[in-house]
Amino acid sequence: MADSSIVTLGPGRSLLVDSSVYDSRMAETTKEQFFMGLHADETEDVLPRVETRVVLVGEAGNIAELEKALQDINTPCIKTDNVRDFGDGENCEFENVFVLKDFQAPEYSFLYKNDSRILGPPAVMHCASKGEPLPFSSRPLYCMTMLNLSLCFTGFRKKDEVVTLVNLVHHMGGTIRKDFDSAKVSHLIAHSTHGEKYRLAVCMGTPILTPEWIRKAWEHRDDINFHASNEEFRTEFKVPPFQDCVLSFLGFSEEEKINMEERTQKHGGRVQAVGDERCTHLVVEENSIKELPFTPSKRLYVVKQEWFWGSIQMDARAGESMYSYEKPESPAMKKAVSLLSLTTPNSGRKRRRLRETLAQLTKETEISPFPPRKRPSAEHSLSMGSLLDISNTPDTCKSSGENAKPPKSSTPALPKQSARWQVSKELYQTESNYVDILATVLQLFKYPLEKEGQVGGPILAQEEIKTIFGSIPDIYDVHTRIKADLEELVMNWSEERSVGDIILKYSRELVKAYPPFVNFFEMSKETIVRCERQKPRFHAFLKINQSKPECGRQTLVELLIRPVQRLPSVALLLNDIKKHTSDDNPDKVTLEKAIESLKEVMTHINEDKRKTEGQKQIFDVVYEVDGCPANLLSSHRSLVHRVETIALGDKPCDRGEHVTLFLFNDCLEIARKRHKVITTFRSPLGQTRPPAQLKHIALMPLSQIRRVLDIQDTEDCQNAFALVVRPPTEQENLLFSFQLTAEDTLKSAWLKTLCRQVANTICRADAEDLIQSTDPDSVQVSTKDMDSTLSRASRAIKKTSKKVTRAFSFTKTPKRVLQRAFMANGTPDERSPGPDADHMGRMSSSSTLAASHSPSMINLSSAFERKYHTFSRSTTHLI
Repeated sequence: MADSSIVTLGPGRSLLVDSSVYDSRMAETTKEQFFMGLHADETEDVLPRVETRVVLVGEAGNIAELEKALQDINTPCIKTDNVRDFGDGENCEFENVFVLKDFQAPEYSFLYKNDSRILGPPAVMHCASKGEPLPFSSRPLYCMTMLNLSLCFTGFRKKDEVVTLVNLVHHMGGTIRKDFDSAKVSHLIAHSTHGEKYRLAVCMGTPILTPEWIRKAWEHRDDINFHASNEEFRTEFKVPPFQDCVLSFLGFSEEEKINMEERTQKHGGRVQAVGDERCTHLVVEENSIKELPFTPSKRLYVVKQEWFWGSIQMDARAGESMYSYEKPESPAMKKAVSLLSLTTPNSGRKRRRLRETLAQLTKETEISPFPPRKRPSAEHSLSMGSLLDISNTPDTCKSSGENAKPPKSSTPALPKQSARWQVSKELYQTESNYVDILATVLQLFKYPLEKEGQVGGPILAQEEIKTIFGSIPDIYDVHTRIKADLEELVMNWSEERSVGDIILKYSRELVKAYPPFVNFFEMSKETIVRCERQKPRFHAFLKINQSKPECGRQTLVELLIRPVQRLPSVALLLNDIKKHTSDDNPDKVTLEKAIESLKEVMTHINEDKRKTEGQKQIFDVVYEVDGCPANLLSSHRSLVHRVETIALGDKPCDRGEHVTLFLFNDCLEIARKRHKVITTFRSPLGQTRPPAQLKHIALMPLSQIRRVLDIQDTEDCQNAFALVVRPPTEQENLLFSFQLTAEDTLKSAWLKTLCRQVANTICRADAEDLIQSTDPDSVQVSTKDMDSTLSRASRAIKKTSKKVTRAFSFTKTPKRVLQRAFMANGTPDERSPGPDADHMGRMSSSSTLAASHSPSMINLSSAFERKYHTFSRSTTHLI
C-alpha cells in the first residue's frame, strides 16, 4: 500500500508501520529489543500488525480536495465531530492520524495531551501532490511551509515569545537548534544585532531574519505551493544592520552628516547628538578629528566611518573591533617611544631601516596622480628612483647590465640628460602613473564587485559591472606592456633609441581596446550614478573604497575618465619628443608615424562614437514609436532630422493630427501622437522605460518622394509644405501635406535637408530641383481654423465614426482579397485572355465589387476615387 511499508525483522516475518518509520509508542516498546538482536518469534506477540487510518475532525471533513488527496494515496479515512469517542487514541487495529483545520480548537488540545498524531490539511495534500506517504512526526504538523529549514534563535528575552515561535516552526515542518552550527542552521532568527551567534551568522553568510518572518510564513500555511525560504519573500524580513543601535557622528560636514543620519534611520538605527548617554556608537571622521571632545564610556563603541559604510555594504552590522578609532600619538609620546627603542638590542637594525625608508621617500617621483602615498611600490621606487642617479655613459650602461652597483655619488652626465631624454622620462612617468590608476580601478572596484560569495549577495548585477568597466582590463593589459617597454628604453637610454616604435608596436591593440570604453563612457557614468542612487550597498561600497589612499580622494567616475584623456596626452608628449629630436635621427620619422597612428585611433574612436550615438538615436525612435517596424534598425542608417507637424490632409492620417516626421538618410518614419498612452515598460534588470508617446503610421523610403512642395504663405496657409508621393502599391500620386509647428524649425532649411537626402538616395546631384514652390489653392491646402472648436469637434466625430464602423463591421476582409475573390468567381468570358483582357478584368472586378454590398464596405464612395483621379491630373505636370 502507498501509505505503508514493511520493515523485515526476520525470515518470513515483518512489521507494518507508517512512512517506513516506527510509531512512537511501538518504538518505545520494541526499540530496546530490536537493537539487542532478539529473534522474530520473540517479538511476534509484542508487535501486532497495524493499519493507518485518517480521522477527519470537524471542518476538515468538509474539504473535498482533502478526501480526494487521501484517495490518491490509498489511505482510508473516517469523519468525526467528537474526538473524545476515540479515548486516549490507543487502538490495536488502527493507527489513527487526526487531521484538523484549526490548531487552536479544544479538539487539538485534547489530542495533543493524548499524544495523538496530528496533521493539517495542507500537509496531507502536499504528500498527495508528491505521491508520498503521510509523514510521521512526533509533533503536530500542519503544513510543509518550512520543510528542510533549520532555525536558531538569538537575542530573545521573553520565553513565551520564543515558545510561540518554536511551535509555529514545528507546525510548518521546520526544526530548531539550540547552538549555532553553520553546517546545519539555515536561518538565524535575531531580535538584536548583538551576540556571538549573530557574528557567526554574518561571517558564514547565513540569512539573519526577524521573528516577523515566521509569523508571516504562518499566514501562508494553507498554500501548499508556498515555501518560507523564497528569496523574494524573506528579503522583506532581513534584520537591518543598525537595529538596536543609536549612532552619533563627529567630524563630518553638514551635508555628509545629514546623508549618514538618513541612511542610519533607513537601516533600522536611531540618531542622537554627540555625547548623549543613549548612544551605542560614535562614528568618527578619522582624518579630521585628532582628539575626542569627551572621554567615552566603556559601553560606547568609537569607530571609524568605514564601519558605518561597511555595515551597509554587507547589509549586516560589522564587527567594531576591526574599525576601532585610535587616538593619534602625540609628539611627546613618539619621542619617548623612540628613546626607549634606542636601548633595545636591535636599535642598530631599526636605525638602518629608518634610513632606508627616508631614502625611499626622497626618491618619490615628482609626477603622481595622487597625493604622496605612505609606501610606494617596490617596482616604482626602483625604476624611478634609479633614474635620478644614473650616469648614462656607455660604461655605466654596461655595468648596469652586469648587475654592478652604480657609484654612490654618481652625477648624471650633462650631454646625456638632453631635452629629448627628459620628455621621454616624463612620458614614462605619466604612463606608470596611468597604469597605477587602472590597477586601482580593477583591484579596488571591479574585482571585489565580481567576487563570488559576497556577504549579503552580489552588490551589482553582472550586466551593470560590464557596463561600468567595459574594456578597462584590455586597456590595462596593453598599457602595462607599453610601460615595461618605456621603462627599458629610459633605463638603457641612448639618443638612437626609438620611442615611436613602442607606440607603433601597440597601435592595433589600442584601436581594439579604446573605442568600446570611450564610446560608452557616458553610459558607464550614468550607470554608476543610477546604481549609487538606487542601491545603498553600492553607495557604501564606493564610500569605503574611494576614501582609501590609493584613490587619492577621487571618485570612481573621476578615475574612469582617465582613459578618455590618455591618448590625447600621449600625442602631445610625442609631439614634444619630436620637437627635441634632430632631423637626422631615424626616430623623427617613426615619431611622426606614431603620432599619426594615435590620431587614427582617436579618429576611429570619434567615428565609432558618432555611429554609436546614431544607433542610440535610432533605438530611441523605436522605443518612442509604438508599432515601429523592426527593419528600421540597420547598421547603415542614421537619424538626420526630426520635425513636429500637423497633418493638413486626409493622408497619411486624419487632418489635424499631430504628426512627427523622423528623417533618416534613406527613409522617412511618419508617426502620430497617441490618443492613449500605454503602460510603462520594465526591463528584466528593473530599469523602467517611459511609455511610447507616438503611434507608427508609415515607414516610407525616400525614393518614393517625387516632389517636395514649398507652399507659399498666405493668410489662410502658414508654414506649410507637402510631399508628392508615389508608393508602388498605388496607381496615382498621393499628396501628404503638413504644417510645421516648432518655432525653431526653419522651413527652408528643413526642405533643403529633406531634398538633399532624397537626392542622395536616388543618386541625383540636383537636389534643389526637387523643391517646387506652389500656392495653397492649387493643391487645396489650408491651415485656417486648425485649432478652432469646430475643427476639434469635427475630428472627434470622425474618430467616433471610425470606431463605430469597426465595432459593427462583420468582416475585416481587405479590399484586394475581395477583388481576387470576385475575379475567381467571374465567368469564363471575363477571365478569357484578349487584347484588353487585363484592363477589362480590372474593370469587371471593380464593377462587380461596386455592385455587391459587403457589410464592412457598405458604400465605396465614387467621389473618393474621383478626388484622387482629379489630384492625379492636377499634379502630373509637377513631375
